[in-house]
Amino acid sequence: DSCSSLFDEKKPCPLCPEEKYKACYSHKLHRHLQNLHWKVSVEFEGYRMCICHLPCRPVKPNFIGDQTFSKMGAHYHCIVCSATITRRTDMISHINRHVNKGETESRFIIVLKESATEVRVLPNYSTPQKTDSYFNPKMKLNRQLIFCALAVLAEERKPIECLDAFGATGIMGLQWAKHLRSSVKVTINDCNENSVTMIQENCHLNKMKVKLNAKEEDNDEAMGDGEENTDTIEVTKMDANVIMHLRSFDFIHLDPFGTSVNYLDSAFCNVRNFGIVSLTSTDISSLYAKAQHVALRHYGCNIVRTEYYKELAARIVIAAVTRAAARCNKGIDVLLSVALEHFVLVVVRVLRGPSPADDSAKKIRYLIHCQWCEERIFQKEGNMVEENPYQQLPCDCHGSMPGKTAVVLGPLWSGALFNTGFLRRMFFEAAHYGLDEAQSLLKTLVCEAECTTLKPYSIYSSYDENKQEECGVYIKTPNTSAESLLIHGKRKSEEVVQNAGKRQKSENSAEHPAFYYNIHRHSIKGMNMPKLNKFLSYLCEAGYRVSRTHFDPMGVRTNAPLAQFKTILMKYSAPTYTGGQAEGPVHLAEGIQAGEQVEAAADSKAEDDAEFVEYDKSEVAAATLTKDYPTYCAAD
Repeated sequence: DSCSSLFDEKKPCPLCPEEKYKACYSHKLHRHLQNLHWKVSVEFEGYRMCICHLPCRPVKPNFIGDQTFSKMGAHYHCIVCSATITRRTDMISHINRHVNKGETESRFIIVLKESATEVRVLPNYSTPQKTDSYFNPKMKLNRQLIFCALAVLAEERKPIECLDAFGATGIMGLQWAKHLRSSVKVTINDCNENSVTMIQENCHLNKMKVKLNAKEEDNDEAMGDGEENTDTIEVTKMDANVIMHLRSFDFIHLDPFGTSVNYLDSAFCNVRNFGIVSLTSTDISSLYAKAQHVALRHYGCNIVRTEYYKELAARIVIAAVTRAAARCNKGIDVLLSVALEHFVLVVVRVLRGPSPADDSAKKIRYLIHCQWCEERIFQKEGNMVEENPYQQLPCDCHGSMPGKTAVVLGPLWSGALFNTGFLRRMFFEAAHYGLDEAQSLLKTLVCEAECTTLKPYSIYSSYDENKQEECGVYIKTPNTSAESLLIHGKRKSEEVVQNAGKRQKSENSAEHPAFYYNIHRHSIKGMNMPKLNKFLSYLCEAGYRVSRTHFDPMGVRTNAPLAQFKTILMKYSAPTYTGGQAEGPVHLAEGIQAGEQVEAAADSKAEDDAEFVEYDKSEVAAATLTKDYPTYCAAD
């Protein structure tokens, strides 16, 4: 524009100091601007940000002490925030950050949909460090499991007050309110102002009212004509510790960026009796023993990398939860523990009172781990120092190997990781709401909790045979009547609590074995392993409890010691042949004949086909699940 107004008079360059470029005629000034400024400019949305050589940016002094305006003084001015940027590439990335944060006039927002719930996010929604609207599509399974747990709790008592302490986009709280409706009173909290604004917009997008500071916001414009809205979501802006100290909730979910140990004391401070606390830990580098010093700092736990590191991570988190609950005179009942690639999810039920707190605290013990064969066992209860702790290990590596062969890990949670009754009802809710991904995982979890393989189980058994009673609370099932669920009087409540205690004692012997073995890690060189499902049946025939585990696709959860595990694996492994000859010498166990191995290998195909047919039948039965009929399914 300045060049077009020039005629025959001399004009200086508006972007260069007079000492660097003297005034000249229009054609020379136009050529100067084009060659020096426009060719190295930054264009954005029709605006051009040319390079500037004016002394508006301080320049480093030379060795004499004088400031010289050289090429180092060239810079750009941001058209959005007027910031001074030195390099052109930095200017481009700076402008892109403005665009991704929605701070420009050309702000654009992406609308994502999950489980019939829509949320608006900014383009950089996948980077939690750079955005206020963090949304991770990989956590869909995590959100489905939490929703199923809340749906089960909503069947026990209505309405329940639930809190999503770290809302971000509000996707989780919106799903709760949209599907469970009047059964829940949802509160979505976040300490970031931009996130709170985004949550309010997403509430309007899903045609829900927003409650701010005990006042309902008028959002008639967001409603459609002729549509009636009774769903209200409370949105708060405060620190998660503050809101959990100020108010009581029946259901609390913690999903911070990283570890959640900083919020456990606040969560258990005011949570109601028989309420549920769920937490998602994404600090997998420390939990999965990649940063062991961080695990010691956050969880006070000493760990090493093992073959069962995922279950170890779950037990570390539960131990931290147990200690936090015990400080508030509360005990816990672990309902669900899941450790996958991106997160560790733990769901616990809160039991008020010093006695449940003491019982839960006693289940925190140390683990002895052999570094040679990876055998492991929890230390015996008691405070007395043993003369030879290696005697507790089933293996004899300390006698056959030189030096110290074992390490002490922990403290860890030594109790059960699952509640079978709660998992069954979670599976029913997942089938009711059409959560396919959660259904397949919950099937595996139920079999893992019962430590069974290929054994059909009923999602709901009859009320007379197996009462749906957990922690002193009668749970509604399709076969129970409303009259039988009513509890009147203090004496009746005490009887229910006593019955629950007796049932817990009777079920202690049926707890699933701790940890698992990886079949590939303990395979024999020069031998072909049997298929995993066949190997599980061999362990069952030997009299051991066995199941697959979600922690490891090739893991086997069993109460068999490692020595017996290897013996059975060697017994049913076939030699590896190449061109009719074995690759090398094969060392077989004593008393094992080669004919039995060849016969077992010849019959493997027929047995695999039978297992496949049985698996297909179980899948068809699971797919036809309805609320009126029980369903039978098998392990994946």
